[in-house]
Order: sequence, then structure tokens, then C-alpha cells
Amino acid sequence: MVNKYLCKTVDMTFFDTAPFRYIAEVEVKASAEDVFASFENADDWPRWAMPIQKVEWTAPTPFGIGTTRTVSMVGGLVGYEEFIAWEPGREMAFCFTHGSKDNIESFAERYEVSVVNEQYCRVRWTMAMKPKGFSKYFLPVFSPAMHLWVKVLLRKFARLVEGRRASA
Repeated sequence: MVNKYLCKTVDMTFFDTAPFRYIAEVEVKASAEDVFASFENADDWPRWAMPIQKVEWTAPTPFGIGTTRTVSMVGGLVGYEEFIAWEPGREMAFCFTHGSKDNIESFAERYEVSVVNEQYCRVRWTMAMKPKGFSKYFLPVFSPAMHLWVKVLLRKFARLVEGRRASA
């Protein structure tokens, strides 16, 4: 049985007010629809976001605000997520409602997709968090690495989506 610790749920203002925010942006040679199809594909997340081992949608399609999923990560962390924004082809965001470790007060991610031209779109990923406990002291030390890490992961996402498009 996995522990479930309550997290403080947040709204979209958290992306402007969170004490720790990590932002990456990349141009993807694919349509916004292709990008969103990858976001909806549970099997894609572990392919580009290395800490993720498994994504399980726990709500039926069509997905939207209020949709839930469970994400299992390395180190035994399980995040129970609820979507707080969902606009296909443009934006999605979620926050943790619970976590399997008691070191997160609030956690959220936002993905914004904008069309650049007929062949490209831009993806902006914001990871926002407010740690608690020991993590309040641990996270500031590793923030420079976290800033780099989200950029590396988002580039890996772009390669995944572009590779799928190239093989189609």
C-alpha cells in the first residue's frame, strides 16, 4: 500500500507565485495536435521524462479540467494529479492532490503550445513547486541543475514527437 499525503491543490496563479519555478521552451517540428496527442499518450511520458516510470489515466476520455491520473516515478514517488487547465492543442496544466512522500506542499506543471507556422509549434513547460520538510533546504541547492534538467527533458520530448512524425 502506497502512502498518500495530502498536497495543497493550486490554481493557475501558482505558476506566477510558486517559490520554485523551472521553465523550458522548445520549438517542435510538429503540429500542436501531434504534441497534444503525445501528452495524452500515457506510454510517451516515460520515454522523455526519465523520472517517470508509469502514467495511468484514472478518468475516462475525453480528458479535460478535473481529469485525474496517477504517475509513478523513480524513488517510489507517486503523484496523484488533477488537471486544472485543458484546452486541446493549446494548454494543459495539472497539480498534485496527493503524493506518496510527505515532502511536497504544492506541485504543478503547465504545458503551453503555440503555433509558429505550418510546420512548427512552440512548447513552453513550467514546473512549479513549494516543498516542505527537508526538501525546503534540499531544493534550493539543486535549483541550478533543475533549470538545466527541464530543458534537457523538453528537448527529448521534441525529439520523440518529431521522430514519430518523421516515421509516419
